Amino acid sequence: MTYFDIEKVQYEGPKSTNPFSFKYYNASEKIGDKTMAEHLRFSVAYWHTFTADLSDPFGVGAAIRDWDNLNDMDKAKARVSAIFEFMEKTGIEYFCFHDIDIAPEGKNLEESNENLDVIVKLIKEKMDETGKKLLWNTTNNFTHERFVHGAATSSNADVFAYAAAKVKKSLEIAKTLNAENFVFWGGREGYESLLNTDMKLELDNLAKFFKMAIAYAEEIGFKGQFLIEPKPKEPTTHQYDTDVATAHAFLQKYNLDHVFKFNIEANHATLAGHSFQHELRYARDNQLLGSVDANQGHPQLGWDTDEFPTDVYDTTLAMYEILKNGGLTPGGLNFDAKPRRTSFKQEDLVLTHIAGMDAFALGLRVAHQMIEDNFFENIVSEKYASYQSGIGQKILNGEVTFKELEKYALTLTEITNESDHLEVIKSQINQYILNINSKG
Repeated sequence: MTYFDIEKVQYEGPKSTNPFSFKYYNASEKIGDKTMAEHLRFSVAYWHTFTADLSDPFGVGAAIRDWDNLNDMDKAKARVSAIFEFMEKTGIEYFCFHDIDIAPEGKNLEESNENLDVIVKLIKEKMDETGKKLLWNTTNNFTHERFVHGAATSSNADVFAYAAAKVKKSLEIAKTLNAENFVFWGGREGYESLLNTDMKLELDNLAKFFKMAIAYAEEIGFKGQFLIEPKPKEPTTHQYDTDVATAHAFLQKYNLDHVFKFNIEANHATLAGHSFQHELRYARDNQLLGSVDANQGHPQLGWDTDEFPTDVYDTTLAMYEILKNGGLTPGGLNFDAKPRRTSFKQEDLVLTHIAGMDAFALGLRVAHQMIEDNFFENIVSEKYASYQSGIGQKILNGEVTFKELEKYALTLTEITNESDHLEVIKSQINQYILNINSKG
């Protein structure tokens, strides 16, 4: 059965009016020393693209899908066929999933694992047939009511054990499918109120959980990169992995920072009160940038809207950080994004991914040119020029004390600051974007 009645999406350039074509993403085109495909490593999110029905808190699902009327396991099998056809026609090489995205939960853990075994076998056959790859998989330890108090941080030890068993199975799947990464997103690893929470016990347990996962991965020979995905809130009032800096402190405290890196989501960054670039920069500066969930939030809505990324300003600054990081390999750009509820047709799955891929491809082009021109590097070098010689250089080298600085300060008759000209910088970024856009 064919699920997407289109030809394979091709690059046609910025002047094309064909909605089923790429305007900026040209997979084989070299940007620097890598092709666009190698730089961007796009991935399809199984949950938003093939499992979600576009329901929201105020309305039932609006999505129209060819597999809607099938029973649970037949639906799961149809989705396997659909996602591999989708990847073939969009040219996307990677995909990601939670365990319950690919197979329905059974009446108990044993039946759930049996369902997973059936679908994982089909996925493995499709991967071998097509050459498509698993960027990462993860475990859904947050949707079922058993996780009402969390999973690894639950007050119920039975839930902790059940969550561990699910992660064990997911790690085995990661090994079978040769996943390049494994992600932990603590959907309910947090608290509603400190009035009834032993935060130290919960964080200690979370660290124990991670260490057991590391030990089991080593036992079975899984070599993929371990990633943590920060988020500040939703569904709990306070998530323990609020942002990259907070999660980094946790990793340092429990001696886990040598094992984990971060999977950074744009929408989670804005919910934490940061820019996407801020979270990427912090991770990059600390050699912790592992992978990216590529989406965007809505500036007028204060929740996780998971929109497809179309803001070229954001994608440009994100790609600047990624390029300065030396790329994302073995991570990638996973479209943890869903069509709007009003974009309910099956073809919208293709169109939304084209929009996101083009936005990041254009951002890649612009960011690469800015790096070639040392655009930001020159700006920053000029701003901090006072630290390149004299007293500033001594401060950086740790060669002065308060007493020596006081002696120096007493000689100053006037201190002159320079303007940042921030508006000019933003205007120049606009020029880069517009120039690259016009060239295609």
